[in-house]
Amino acid sequence: MADAPVTAALLVIGDEILSGRTKDVNIGATADFCTDLGIDLMEVRVVADIEDEIVAAINALRVRYTYIFTTGGIGPTHDDITADAVAKAFGVALPIHPEARRMLEARWAQSGTEPNEARLRMARIPEGADLIVNSVSAAPGFRLENVHVMAGVPVIMRAMLEALAPTLKGGRRVKSVTIRSRVGEGSIGGPLGALQTRFPEVKMGSYPQMGQTQVLTELVLRSADDALLAEAAEAVRAMVAEEHVRAGLPATVETA
Repeated sequence: MADAPVTAALLVIGDEILSGRTKDVNIGATADFCTDLGIDLMEVRVVADIEDEIVAAINALRVRYTYIFTTGGIGPTHDDITADAVAKAFGVALPIHPEARRMLEARWAQSGTEPNEARLRMARIPEGADLIVNSVSAAPGFRLENVHVMAGVPVIMRAMLEALAPTLKGGRRVKSVTIRSRVGEGSIGGPLGALQTRFPEVKMGSYPQMGQTQVLTELVLRSADDALLAEAAEAVRAMVAEEHVRAGLPATVETA
């Protein structure tokens, strides 16, 4: 029996993302991270700094996927409300966490930073949650059941992902094959669709290469089943070679 897929969703939180003021790079980092662990990232949502909207998104996603990752909204300012929203979603209190406070105060002592009420907001952790270590700036994230709450600052977020990696269950590693076609999508779209129907467990993507003169389309096949991937790739190569000949081109097909 094949292993059940391990799935994830990413919830990006922040008005600054939706306004365009901040350009998100955490989606790509999370996708790479999940792929490396054999986790299928199935959905990404972006929500504003509105508590009820964050609560609704968390509750919708956490019952649908193996893991939920959130980024943003755990800083010291009034609009950093992700911890509040997570606590509300789970129906738990949001006290100052002693270990989180200790970690922050140790860093503040090193830097000569004065503790205050705003900074202590970063030590508020929903009851029952475990801390996610932040090796960059000490302010921790946290994990409550399958929801993993991380900072929005990219370097901190990536450090938190690395801290999380040993605690996550990976799935079957997905491998890929890239087949390069010298004809456009319009020529291979129909035959490729037929092959996708023939091999439903192999994901087939078609990506036009704009501005190229030799390779007009790249076909990317992905599967966790090595034998099935090889069989599907051979069928796609044969199809592309046939379309090359039909277009008066050499039958040679480049694979990566």
